[in-house]
Amino acid sequence: MGTGPMPGSPVGLMGLCPLAGPFPTLSIHVYTQREVHGTVGSHVTLSCSFWSSEWISEDISITWHFQAEGSRDSISIFHYAKGQPYIDDVGSFKERMEWVGNPHRKDGSIVIHNLDYTDNGTFTCDVKNPP
Repeated sequence: MGTGPMPGSPVGLMGLCPLAGPFPTLSIHVYTQREVHGTVGSHVTLSCSFWSSEWISEDISITWHFQAEGSRDSISIFHYAKGQPYIDDVGSFKERMEWVGNPHRKDGSIVIHNLDYTDNGTFTCDVKNPP
């Protein structure tokens, strides 16, 4: 038998909410949950909502990054652009991620299925609404 965490063990996930945009009057405010907890083997929704003083452009993009606990490096795990979701083909998330957001409803949320202890870390949602 393996020595990994047992199903039902807690997994802690953290979210960051950066502000995007070059000028205060054109900024996007991004909101995420500060902490999200799940259990190994379950799924969790990483919520990302945003508000913009401008209309939602067809060129809106949403990118999710992951920084593993104790790591200095961050990797891109998901990208939404040109009306299409793209799950990045790196890391352990590529087979376990689901897009549940809707940019026209100001929602950039994703679901991670089959949580693993190695999912502990910081997830960042970055939204850009050009111009």
